[in-house]
Amino acid sequence: MVVDPYQKREASKYKNPIPSREYIASWLKKCNTLTSQKHLERKFGINHKTEKTALRRRLKAMEQDGQIIYTRNRFYITPENLKIVKGKVIGHKDGYGFLRTETLKEDLWLSSEQMKLCIHGDVILAQILKSNRNRRNSARFLKLLQPNNTLIVGRYYTHESNKIVIPNDTRFNFKIFIFSSIQENISIGSIVVVKLKQYFRRKNKIQGLIVEVLGKKMNTNLAIDIALRTHSIPSSWSTEVKEQVDKISHQIYSSDIKKRIDLRHLPFFTIDDEDARDFDDAIFCKKKIDLEKGWVLWVAIADVSYYVKPNTALDKAAFERGTSIYFPSLVIPMLPEKISTELCSLKPYEERLCLICEMNLSNKGELISYKHYEAIICSHGRFTYNEIFKIWNGDIFLCIKYKKFLKDIKNLLNLQKILNKFDYSKKGIYFENIEPRFVLDSNLQIQNIYQNVRNDAHKFIESCMILANIASASFVEKYQYPVLFRNHDRPKKENIISFRLFLKKLGLTLSGGENPDSIYYSDLLKHICNRPEYETIQIILLRSMKQAVYSPENCGHFGLSLSSYVHFTSPIRRYPDLMLHRIIKFLLLKNKKDTSSSRHNSSNIYSYTINEIKKIGIHCSMTERRADEASRDVIDWLKCDFMHKKIGNILTG
Repeated sequence: MVVDPYQKREASKYKNPIPSREYIASWLKKCNTLTSQKHLERKFGINHKTEKTALRRRLKAMEQDGQIIYTRNRFYITPENLKIVKGKVIGHKDGYGFLRTETLKEDLWLSSEQMKLCIHGDVILAQILKSNRNRRNSARFLKLLQPNNTLIVGRYYTHESNKIVIPNDTRFNFKIFIFSSIQENISIGSIVVVKLKQYFRRKNKIQGLIVEVLGKKMNTNLAIDIALRTHSIPSSWSTEVKEQVDKISHQIYSSDIKKRIDLRHLPFFTIDDEDARDFDDAIFCKKKIDLEKGWVLWVAIADVSYYVKPNTALDKAAFERGTSIYFPSLVIPMLPEKISTELCSLKPYEERLCLICEMNLSNKGELISYKHYEAIICSHGRFTYNEIFKIWNGDIFLCIKYKKFLKDIKNLLNLQKILNKFDYSKKGIYFENIEPRFVLDSNLQIQNIYQNVRNDAHKFIESCMILANIASASFVEKYQYPVLFRNHDRPKKENIISFRLFLKKLGLTLSGGENPDSIYYSDLLKHICNRPEYETIQIILLRSMKQAVYSPENCGHFGLSLSSYVHFTSPIRRYPDLMLHRIIKFLLLKNKKDTSSSRHNSSNIYSYTINEIKKIGIHCSMTERRADEASRDVIDWLKCDFMHKKIGNILTG
């Protein structure tokens, strides 16, 4: 039996004293291995039932206070003796998985055996197991912290006497045995939504309850319903949000106008796709009187932060969504339509509140200086990319139709030529993405698919928005204020090696040594632009890159070849942009030397702590991935359904 140095203190408190917390923790730390309660009882000489009960209660209290860890296998160990991390489980269709943490750069490997103790989406506590070879470190499951309570979408089948659902998401690598359903006589092959009854295998069975039957015949609506539920995407507004939005006035008060710079006289335009419903950016440019001094470019962005106040129900709902999601027949907006398609949509001939980024550019398109300020504008026209492109190329009908705008549209063309030739941001990697566009019939099924080709008008607006983002990054950096940077890190060395091996088979090379800069990737794409394998090479290149993320730690944007980059231009559909607008307003007010600070609307400012910004960055990076995956799922469903009707046909590929 061992002696507890705190024995006298414990004896004065308890009739039947047991070892103190300090001594138990100290002994476990020295032990440096997993220890059961029975082993502790033997070590401490505890034999009576009442003492065993008291020890169990003490161990439980120590676990709750974080002094010790109780593993699933009913062992105890101190946190100091384990390299412990908290993370989210990412399942794989082949049965294994990964643990994604907030602290480690690399995901940890979870073996198939470890995945029997958890499922995709669980938040768990795990021990890091170092790899003996140059492989990914692995994780050992210790404790379930937060079970994945999301509903699972799958297809309903019967097998012998069992009713089963096979999850659509292959990261759930198991069958669900149905014990009950809200609906009888479900058709075999129907898409259903299941709530799990239990997570862990008992006789290799995971049970669930069918809570919704979505349908059987695939169409756009069903594909979207599947995606929304698979990725747990909020798609309805709470009563609290609706009530808040109803109270927002359409009227712009004279007191608000007085605090802003009046730009209603400038002929701003919006330029978007034909089917766009919200217009959150407008531009105007003109030559300086002295031609050698270049251009002035105004980028006007809808002042969403004026209407969406921090920490309100509306703000919390926008944060939860993180981004708008665009499906072929439906948009799941980040903000309610009253804001996104009315109050903050820069419609022609309607006065709108904006945040302006005014930039002075050289004759080579270089950003010389900039300033941000609040303003009121009135868009003079709504154009599509194709209209602008056709006018630039002399379309007679459109030139006559928009005769009064031709001078300003020609200014856009002249600036476009400069940016296209000299723009210094073009050192980055520019992918010529060919997006599929769908023609849907009355049943929301694909009638035809065609390629959405980008023209010079698309590229020009993109360049203008990039310049505004660069200027905004420079602005917040100047004040050394924490902000969400849009980071795109360099590719991993092993990915560079794999990509070069792929290129070698095609007789191509990537210059730039072990860590090539983005300019070398850009040069490669220019070199192969006329090759038949161009699209394939571009896809493989894209897959070799890291994902862009939001973070307060500035790592630069490798893809654009920029040392710092932020998102400023889309606050209607991206939460990081909305947050940046608030920060810019805060800095404008704080900087008393700024000439526009006296006009600033002080009731709408908000400052963030570094911890707040970090959490927002992690969440917004997740919602962006979630939106991409959901959109991709719907498009894949629709493509498969479209091609299903062509089985047996011989097609050219």
